Amino acid sequence: MVTKGSADYRDSGLQFAPDFVIGSATASYQIEGAANEDGRGPSIWDTYSHTPGKVWNGDTGDVADDHYHRFEQDLDIMKDLGLDSYRFSIAWPRIQATGVGAANEKGLAFYSKLVDGLLERGIRPIATLYHWDLPQALEDEGGWTNRGTAYRFAEYTEHAVRALGDRVHTWTTLNEPWCSAYLGYGSGAHAPGRTDGAAALTAVHHLNLAHGLAIPVIRETATNDPQTSVTLNFHVIRGDDETTPEAARRIDALANRAFTGPMLKGAYPADLLEDTASVTDWSFVQDGDEKLIHQPIDILGVNYYSTVTVKMWDGVSPRENADGHKDVGGSPWPGSRDVEFQVQAGPYTDMGWNIAPDGLEELLLHLHEEFPEQALMITENGAAFPDTVEDGRVHDVERTDYLNRHFTAAHRAIEKGVDLRGYTVWSLMDNFEWGYGYSKRFGIVRVDYDTQERTLKDSALWLKSLIATRTLP
Repeated sequence: MVTKGSADYRDSGLQFAPDFVIGSATASYQIEGAANEDGRGPSIWDTYSHTPGKVWNGDTGDVADDHYHRFEQDLDIMKDLGLDSYRFSIAWPRIQATGVGAANEKGLAFYSKLVDGLLERGIRPIATLYHWDLPQALEDEGGWTNRGTAYRFAEYTEHAVRALGDRVHTWTTLNEPWCSAYLGYGSGAHAPGRTDGAAALTAVHHLNLAHGLAIPVIRETATNDPQTSVTLNFHVIRGDDETTPEAARRIDALANRAFTGPMLKGAYPADLLEDTASVTDWSFVQDGDEKLIHQPIDILGVNYYSTVTVKMWDGVSPRENADGHKDVGGSPWPGSRDVEFQVQAGPYTDMGWNIAPDGLEELLLHLHEEFPEQALMITENGAAFPDTVEDGRVHDVERTDYLNRHFTAAHRAIEKGVDLRGYTVWSLMDNFEWGYGYSKRFGIVRVDYDTQERTLKDSALWLKSLIATRTLP
């Protein structure tokens, strides 16, 4: 999808419906800590973060926000903010240390207490089954390049849903499989740090297959008729070069349609297979796989932060790689290394990502047009900025403005007919930001990593007002 950009997205007084779900989100490895407690096994992110040179400043998730021990305090913060929902992820190695076998009851007990605490505070639990922390033992057997991992994921899903499936409102199978596959197995920028284009595409398929196997397990095991979902980080593609349409088609195939094709239409797009034929023959797709992957879901989760601008590389001039995902040793775009990602106009967040709320509106409209019967939810949107504490307050004007602009964009999409059910702000708390360690702060709640003190930022107070009044402050 190619978008044009530009337009002012700052408003106040816009009204959201009472049933529009406004919440916040986190991920297990980024906040929990307690890496070696109560039977939790190592994940690929434990291994990756402990490998010298992989994460900024040598940071790890060993302690993170210590949420495992402080979840009651964090639940009280959520209640104070009035969150309608809380999107958290379950750490697979906390449930199965090696990714196989019986469930770890202590791990299940933690999430059971968390879910109960949410319900006691009137907050809707949204559980993500996979937010990148694959058990290391499964990676040792090939990880997402091994077809068996998809079946192990279905077994893990059954353990989790059997324990929590009477209380969790929405189950999300995968978070951003694009990152898991392309950054984990293609560029090496994420765990497990492999740099093999064929492996990345194999991982794409096995992640899709895992989703397709897990959805029926959720439906058959849960007892409270939950919503089912998957969360994708869609690439909103821009550019005005004469070669942009071809470059955009290639990136759209790899980034977006590689997942929506089988998940929502029942087949991989033909142009994706053609573009990547020099990398793999796709023989890992077995008869019936695409039908298995094509499962009806209640909600399509949409993660959005910024846009990308592309054109075809001429093969001669110096090439930019400005898409926010730097190559470490390989490319996150197998079969499309001749696409050039150009520097985009600012302003930018602390991640170097451009701020483009119009891209969110255009994305929601595009998805509504392509999948008109599919309900949507913004499952992540937020911004990293450097914060300072002054007299016990964090006046994060830029983040508050960012949220105002993007909620405005979401409201405009709703007014144009998009079936958007909710908006989940990333992130509830500052946390371990993957390869960036603790150097980037996305939270609406500041965490002092030395003392673990939590401080509500002005953006949190802004969100609290929005939830209480259903009106943009």
